[in-house]
Amino acid sequence: MTSTTLTISSKTYSSWSLRGWLLCKMAGLDFEERVLSSSDPSTRAELLLLSPSFLVPCLEHDGTSVWDTLAIAEYVAEIKPNAGLLPRDRAARAHCRAISGEMHSGFANLRSALPMNLKARHPNFKIWSGAQADIDRVLSIWKGCFIAYGGPYLFGEKPVVADAMYAPVCTRFASYDVKLDADCARYRDLMLHHPFMKEWKAASQSEEEELEELDVEF
Repeated sequence: MTSTTLTISSKTYSSWSLRGWLLCKMAGLDFEERVLSSSDPSTRAELLLLSPSFLVPCLEHDGTSVWDTLAIAEYVAEIKPNAGLLPRDRAARAHCRAISGEMHSGFANLRSALPMNLKARHPNFKIWSGAQADIDRVLSIWKGCFIAYGGPYLFGEKPVVADAMYAPVCTRFASYDVKLDADCARYRDLMLHHPFMKEWKAASQSEEEELEELDVEF
């Protein structure tokens, strides 16, 4: 029996749950999932961007509860140092933390205009200027990482915290048919075909509940 539990919400809609789950999987942490119903008020507040803060995902490990995604990242990197969730080089590690923090606290227009929905496909989706500015910034971050660290992931040969933080963006770019250059499209596809991402998406397809507010709007 594991003493570790990760509480998440919808695998179809919850970008934050995906990030926390990926971090735990990348760390090699043995954990049980606890999935909250989308009818739970706090869950709906998270998925519909109605709350500036929320308690999902939440990692419970050996009597410690950690509920912020970046805090989960730092925690699992600390208890699983050999997993390589943060780059070894100090400057690269600082860069990884910086762009992860930027995703954690920014890109509000991208989140609201292109909400995560793994069951949706919107060919030729109209992207307004506010969201496009966020998209351009994401692509600038990615390209800077490719130049600095050589790919194929953001910081080299294996995924790190930053890749987990930007993974939901890859799903958004696919769902909303966002046009990308060759390098960024290659990275998007690399992330979408990662075994952990494929496992998450397969599980999302069996979810019966739908969030009508998102599905009707888009």
